[in-house]
Amino acid sequence: MVRIALKVEYHGAPFAGWQRQADQPSVQGAIEAALAKLEPGPHTIAAAGRTDAGVHGLAQVAHCDLQKDWTPFRLSEALNYHLKPDPVSIVDAAIVDDDWHARFSAVERRYLFRILMRRAPATHQAGLVWQINHALDIDSMQEGANHLLGHHDFTTFRSSICQAASPVKTLDELRIERVEMPWGPEAHFHVRARSFLHNQVRSFVGTLERVGAGTWAPDDVKAALEAKNRAACGPVSPPQGLYLAGVGYPKDPFGNFVDK
Repeated sequence: MVRIALKVEYHGAPFAGWQRQADQPSVQGAIEAALAKLEPGPHTIAAAGRTDAGVHGLAQVAHCDLQKDWTPFRLSEALNYHLKPDPVSIVDAAIVDDDWHARFSAVERRYLFRILMRRAPATHQAGLVWQINHALDIDSMQEGANHLLGHHDFTTFRSSICQAASPVKTLDELRIERVEMPWGPEAHFHVRARSFLHNQVRSFVGTLERVGAGTWAPDDVKAALEAKNRAACGPVSPPQGLYLAGVGYPKDPFGNFVDK
């Protein structure tokens, strides 16, 4: 048996999320179905994180166990062939130790959220951004975001259906920048932590958008955090602007090292 790590890219729009579901399409289900065409199943793959319906993956990491002596290149090529026409791509693969785990070996997850700030309807970027029709004050949003950095009880920014044992997490980065794209200005939120609560990033972004729009003051974010009450959270942003942008490991299985 060989354990192989997979780096996965996907467009989240057609899927009910990463996790396999009995009656709805999922990214996990699509990959496991492709694996079954290569080796008799059933197959169960494990991922670094579960993304919700409509959320995209730039560099999700998963692993699978196979009986045949696959090389990473042959496996990724075969999987990509059988994944068509689903918008899922295996962009890299690597053989890992039998005790390596895509979820439990990870030391950080990185997310990107994109807000497009323009009035004209998006065409090429439709489904890939959260589009708003007003400008955002990036400096004010960053001032508000700074209150969220560090070790906190994030109950306010936790979904009511979150299954995490504790709302206490450490947020390592929440950096916001304005990026001038050919189709218009975007606000990019770069978020990094070892692990996240359900809907935590989207709750951050929706709340900070209210700061950028002038409806909230930056210090209102601090008050919301300290309330430890879901009712104190701002609106939750829609999923289509959110991307799982990367997963960090003490030694990257795909050949890069994480500076820790």
